[in-house]
Amino acid sequence: MEAATPYETILYLARKYIWWKTPEEAAAMPERVLAQVMNIGDYDDVLLMKSRFEDDALRNVIAHAEAGQFNARSWHYWHYMLGLAEIDHVPPLPTRRFSWRGAGKTTS
Repeated sequence: MEAATPYETILYLARKYIWWKTPEEAAAMPERVLAQVMNIGDYDDVLLMKSRFEDDALRNVIAHAEAGQFNARSWHYWHYMLGLAEIDHVPPLPTRRFSWRGAGKTTS
């Protein structure tokens, strides 16, 4: 994949890592594609991603990660690789938060 634009790279990676959408649909959310590669990407695809996208873009993916996008191993790896955490000081994985409007109310 020589001399590809960032968009072409996203399309290429989307075909492999966002298989439930068309590459064009997936490319509308490039951060999601990058998160998938960061989480489950093979070595060659991670190298490709790193060669086409600056570390700041990958830091942005981590900063806005949603619950379930990363496993613990990948979360720790990328925090260390991108200089976002010191050893043994990685923030917890993102979690989902639910609030129930009826909490504390009773029904008859």
